[in-house]
Amino acid sequence: MSTVLSVQGLGKAYRRYGNPWNRVLEWISFGRAKRHTVNWVLKGIDFEVQQGEALGIIGQNGAGKSTLLKLITGTTRATTGTVRNSGRVSALLELGMGFHPDFTGRQNAFMAGQLLGYGAEEIALHMGEIESFAEIGSYIDQPVRTYSSGMQVRLAFSVATMLRPELLIVDEALSVGDAYFQHKCFARIRRFKEEGTTLLFVSHDPGAVKTLCDRALLLDGGLLVKEGAPDVVLDYYNALIAKREAQYKIHESGLTGALERRTRSGNERATIVSARLFEDDAPVQVVRSRSRVTIRVTATVNSPMTELTAGILIRDRLGNDIFGTNSYHHKVIHPALEVGHSYEFDFAIAALNLGVGSYNVSVALHSHATHVSDNYDWWDHALVFQVISSGGPFSIGSSALDVTCECAPVELASSDAP
Repeated sequence: MSTVLSVQGLGKAYRRYGNPWNRVLEWISFGRAKRHTVNWVLKGIDFEVQQGEALGIIGQNGAGKSTLLKLITGTTRATTGTVRNSGRVSALLELGMGFHPDFTGRQNAFMAGQLLGYGAEEIALHMGEIESFAEIGSYIDQPVRTYSSGMQVRLAFSVATMLRPELLIVDEALSVGDAYFQHKCFARIRRFKEEGTTLLFVSHDPGAVKTLCDRALLLDGGLLVKEGAPDVVLDYYNALIAKREAQYKIHESGLTGALERRTRSGNERATIVSARLFEDDAPVQVVRSRSRVTIRVTATVNSPMTELTAGILIRDRLGNDIFGTNSYHHKVIHPALEVGHSYEFDFAIAALNLGVGSYNVSVALHSHATHVSDNYDWWDHALVFQVISSGGPFSIGSSALDVTCECAPVELASSDAP
């Protein structure tokens, strides 16, 4: 497998001047009088992407994600380091980049396509496909200033993907489109990936990153702070956000006999003692699909508090969220909370309608409805269990639905006959 993209020691710095006159004084002194400070927005970035690999890039606003993509596409010059890529590159970085508001969608499609390196004849050959995929109808011949943001995304994505590129770069622009068009875009991206296209994908949607990407990078303050499987990097990212908001501790502990790492964060005003799965009042690690089970969370109170919420989040082996809830939303009334005492929260599931496979449970302790404002303890992979078949017809997927299937003869009208 060949390397499509290689980034080595990449960095980008901007000069900051206290006022416009400082810039002028530095300029007329031919740089001898330094009147600026240097602000590094990206520094020391190293990674490689192989052909057909999908790489997710995540991080908070201002982490350097968009700057990294601009350096890779060459729209911004790097201060340090090198970027080497091979093959045709298509990038959808900014909404309607290259579009002129007074030109029609068709005219803008030609201009945007030429910016991507396509010839006019090549664009004309595929214009019908662009129109068909964008689904903006007669607006294709109307000025772009009359378009909604979603319509601009439709046209921009259609142009950028009219031919399968070797490297496809997608920023947050797709989040503007409607759900129907997002499904169309993701379906095309998946098809490109299956055919060998390499993908760089920036998104704040963890579900999209987990589903589309094989690997993820976490940028923070212009530095590459984490690299690995998407669910591992996203777990660390969530813990990092919690730390930012309340100076929480983050520590990682290896899972015995597994490659994953589990992340734990929180201010420890209350801590999780254990999370266990019960069937018929007996602890289990393997359970049949559709069984009645209970997830029991044991917590200890370490500081005075008047309320305590316990939550669970079930994920599949790929890290996709399957189901989550917490005691706050179930209006659970707990006894008076005393420091040093432990309490059990039982989440009874009448029928565990999960498909065959491995699952894990993340557990959280916090106040009110969510862990964002006051996170006591968040423990990823606190519980791992296996679901086996309960018998019955074969099925695949993470859900086990109760399905019946029947067949009956039917007479077709002559107009319905093939």
